[in-house]
Amino acid sequence: MIGDATLEAPALDSDVPVPDGAILPLDSLAGEWMSREDIVHLPSLRNQWGQAHVNADLSSLSWLAMPPFSGGYHTGSLRVNGVPLAATAFRWSAWGVQRKHDTPDLSVETEVRFGFRERNVNWRIRVHNNSAQPQSVVLEQELLAMMAQSTVDWGWTYGTPWNHGHHHDFYTTERIRAAVTAEHPTQVNVVAEDARWIRLGSPRLPGIQRDEDDEPMLLETELPDHSTSDSGRVRAPGVTALVRNIIARSGVGETIYVSPTPDEIPVTRDTDLRLRRVQLGEGGILSLAVRLSNPGQTGVIVTHGNHPDSLQISVENGRLVLSVGGERVASSVTPAAGTWLQLEARVSAAGASLRLGGEEIARTEPWWNGQRWQAARLAGVVTITDKHSECASVFAFPTEPDAIVVAGSCGRATWTRELAAGQSTEVEFVLAFDTSVDIACRTAVHAARSFAARWDATADAWRTLWRSAFTPGNTEFSGYLPTLSTEDSDVARTYYLGALLALYMRNTGVSKLGPVFLTGGPRLGATTTYFWEQAEVARIASLLEPVATRAWIVAAFAQPYTECHSFDTYAMLPVGNNYAANATSLFHVVSVYLGVTGDTSVLTETAGDRSVLDHLRGLAARARTGRANFGDHTLIDFGNDAWELLECVPNYRHAVVSFNAAFVGLLQQFSVLCTQLGHPEEAAAAADDSEKLASAVLSRYVPGGRWSIMTPAGGTTIGHCLDFFHVADHLTARLGPSQRQEMVAFVAEHLLEGDWMRALDPEDPIAPQSDRPDHGAAGAFCGWPGNTARGLARLGHRDLAVTILQRAHRATSGALWGQAMEAVGKGHYRVAERGVSNRDSLGAVAVTDAVLTALFGLELTLDRVGTGQLESELGTLRNVRAAGFDLVSRHGSDVIGDATLVHCIIE
Repeated sequence: MIGDATLEAPALDSDVPVPDGAILPLDSLAGEWMSREDIVHLPSLRNQWGQAHVNADLSSLSWLAMPPFSGGYHTGSLRVNGVPLAATAFRWSAWGVQRKHDTPDLSVETEVRFGFRERNVNWRIRVHNNSAQPQSVVLEQELLAMMAQSTVDWGWTYGTPWNHGHHHDFYTTERIRAAVTAEHPTQVNVVAEDARWIRLGSPRLPGIQRDEDDEPMLLETELPDHSTSDSGRVRAPGVTALVRNIIARSGVGETIYVSPTPDEIPVTRDTDLRLRRVQLGEGGILSLAVRLSNPGQTGVIVTHGNHPDSLQISVENGRLVLSVGGERVASSVTPAAGTWLQLEARVSAAGASLRLGGEEIARTEPWWNGQRWQAARLAGVVTITDKHSECASVFAFPTEPDAIVVAGSCGRATWTRELAAGQSTEVEFVLAFDTSVDIACRTAVHAARSFAARWDATADAWRTLWRSAFTPGNTEFSGYLPTLSTEDSDVARTYYLGALLALYMRNTGVSKLGPVFLTGGPRLGATTTYFWEQAEVARIASLLEPVATRAWIVAAFAQPYTECHSFDTYAMLPVGNNYAANATSLFHVVSVYLGVTGDTSVLTETAGDRSVLDHLRGLAARARTGRANFGDHTLIDFGNDAWELLECVPNYRHAVVSFNAAFVGLLQQFSVLCTQLGHPEEAAAAADDSEKLASAVLSRYVPGGRWSIMTPAGGTTIGHCLDFFHVADHLTARLGPSQRQEMVAFVAEHLLEGDWMRALDPEDPIAPQSDRPDHGAAGAFCGWPGNTARGLARLGHRDLAVTILQRAHRATSGALWGQAMEAVGKGHYRVAERGVSNRDSLGAVAVTDAVLTALFGLELTLDRVGTGQLESELGTLRNVRAAGFDLVSRHGSDVIGDATLVHCIIE
């Protein structure tokens, strides 16, 4: 557990005290070189406008998005002497990612950077001859840019371009990413290796299958379709036909009779018939006989799964069509109605095909063959234009390659270098994209001609941005963050890494709101903010960007926040399903904003159809309107859909302790606010509701530090960290000494472990069905250690809180924290990739928040304005831009950017 003395902290450049008034230099927060064997989730690349993922080779990127532009497939691999080398190590910094491949004879090191506030990508490749003999080295760089422009479909699962269509295709992209080091390019995108349902008729849109709720809550390949309403995705109709003899043959030779022969299955436009889950894989075959009822119709016959990359056979205006993995091929065959057709779809890395009566009638082409994008050479640059949107990409070179060739969608640049023993050489290239070839070409050529200066300027701009974040009166942010001076280098590194994460996730280009803190990515969420994650960063956001936080509050309350979990800040559209955490998260953001700034004028802002204050009233009213119709009718019932609570814990439903405890705090603070605003009757009613709800929550305590969920069927005991820290946050004074000790002991003995923690007790009976590494027993969401540390400090155990914060930085896998941190044994954790986890996640800013709250007592909510101290045994805080510190807490005003914040009297 957390007291494990066998763990040793790694040696870091920042293992030195932080002197008074100083901050850790940004360079010291860069990751160490990480071996590929030690890193499962590869690093991300970000700037102020966009994001991308590096791949397992030495140069390519995937998931490239700078709204309104996004990229599909990948940007091209590097071949050295004809071989696409895999990266053996990675090193992340805020401004770029390095990759290398070392052999006794040759070392290849690459680095990729986005321009600072620019729509371009810059690569530098360095090759060193390690041998005692001269070598001839041939560098061949693929030049791929499947970029497109779209002003719609910027949800959490944001759209990316394919040869056919525009949609978020998570698993196809991941298959392509995994193939970047393949010796020969293949159509791996069309081969799905997982088992999927054979479905007849109208195919479902991508999403978790609600009729499979009885299975373990693992995402696996079922990804929710968290798109926006402007995505244009509609459910296709089924054909009107009879189907029989459905047979699947896997690539390993297994034959599965999906339907009994010769039974005929009727299919209509509304049919959604799930038959059997089968795995096709490489060399798989799906065959069936179909008799169409009407000629010239349009509809779907059969689908293997319900994913964007699902193998599907359909008819369009009577013509037979095959779709799979971002490709769609229509045959010229228009079969007659009323006759039986023997159809067969085959999939392999060589391509997918459709056969009719044994004769091939349609086949996919390699995705780089120029179906949608066309490459051309123009005056020393390579242009790639999109046929379906106003988007053009240009590759340019500081020094022209020895050879440039183009074919289909792809270009290739070649450099040949003769290296003496011990000699090195470098080559560089740039990718820019915009709405036209002319604009992109000017940008790319300028960037190439000034490459060296811009390369260094990018890093310098990040360093300046970093210093500005801690500087009063800076011109970059509307506020600033506290400076931590401490002798404890571990706490310092955790604090400053969390602050860096806030800057890393801050995007200034995607939204008309101005700066926004994105929730995660890069495989998801290029424009999205979740209400829950914004609550995790509430204090830091209000300190650093009070003007942007104010704008976000008004925008968030204008969303249908009882029906979605987040919103797209580009088009200002709701995303996803409801989260039980929404109400308390939104209230917390406002409470902290008021406590930090004193800006009560935000309460009169109109958000949607009412004022922000009226929205807060509505949130508080849920303590009455949402009461359970079971038990003593006092606890709030958050519903039976586990996907709205913790997603991966099947029994975490109905009247859970965590969000009920959070509502206790909401009502307490609403009572304070009403008192301050001169509404004593509202204040008294909220205080009374808070007291009654607190008693009901405490009645759910189970000896040993656990809590019992109340459901219509009775109570269910669970050991989850969410219950612990919400109770510790909001019911501290109501807990007796034995309860406090038991709660702390439970966390210390069952959840905390080495460098990190587990969200759910691994010994909990539900743990086998909750294996996700964020909210389940396999690890913990990146926000939970910070929240747990604050809870431990509130319960009188700052020593444990300090230990968590000292160790948290060790789990970053060479960069920053991701959504899910999974246990790998012996108290060590890493950023998880499985379960569709994000490489970057805003929630981890909670560790920086915990330094302020757990170690210095700076709660800064509207009921705790000016509380806390600037000195502790851990060190000193300076430049605290909050009411009661740098800002006055009584009548007065202060200017933030272009907004004047008026401070109310808070005793």
